[in-house]
Amino acid sequence: MTDARYLDDAETHEFEATVETVRGSDRVVLDRTYFYPTGGGQPNDTGTLSRDGESGDGETWDVTDVRKRDRIEHVVAGDAPEPGTAVFGRVDAARRRAHSRYHTAQHLLSAVLLDEFDAETTGNQLYADHAHLDCAYDRFDDDDLRTIETRLNDLVASDLPVRWYSLDREEAEATLDPERTRLHLLPDSIREVRIVEIGDADDPFDRTACAGTHAASTGDVGPVSVTGRTTQGSAHERVNFVLE
Repeated sequence: MTDARYLDDAETHEFEATVETVRGSDRVVLDRTYFYPTGGGQPNDTGTLSRDGESGDGETWDVTDVRKRDRIEHVVAGDAPEPGTAVFGRVDAARRRAHSRYHTAQHLLSAVLLDEFDAETTGNQLYADHAHLDCAYDRFDDDDLRTIETRLNDLVASDLPVRWYSLDREEAEATLDPERTRLHLLPDSIREVRIVEIGDADDPFDRTACAGTHAASTGDVGPVSVTGRTTQGSAHERVNFVLE
């Protein structure tokens, strides 16, 4: 099984690995990776794999997609390197940083909506330059949106720490707030969950189950602008936002 190192370390963007298998002609499975696969509303990383280490002078493959099935598959342009090939991976750092900032902002938004409006998050999608979040609520007005934006930027200014760790699912279900962790959204087959906390360790502002990448602190998110809302069916709203 591929060692998914992005789960513990979201700041490393270059790494050495070995090709374990190739599926089809273009899907590479590595023994370890820092490439994030699409999931949880966060798009995949992109970047390159090179044959000859850090110099990049050897054959290079563009990583155009990363998918998590039973293994993590790196989709490359052209014919894939042979199994056993030693490669040097480079993750597009700017794209990763954007996704990490937006994912952290989404956690803040989910917590604010729950605190201020008792509105539970039902879905989200983020990109490198904008994002949206869906929640269970009748309709936000302009004053609501201004309140949400102000709360978000207050949290950014507070520069709260962000940390993550693994926890046995039974323990998580017994000890953590189900409204915030949203463990019920995870398949029953997942028995160990990754918890992301924002704020003081003894009394965090938010704590939820999540396998995405995040900024090291809320200050890294930067200013947030709530750009509008749309109705997503009966009693569901979508909040759109961008980061500077």
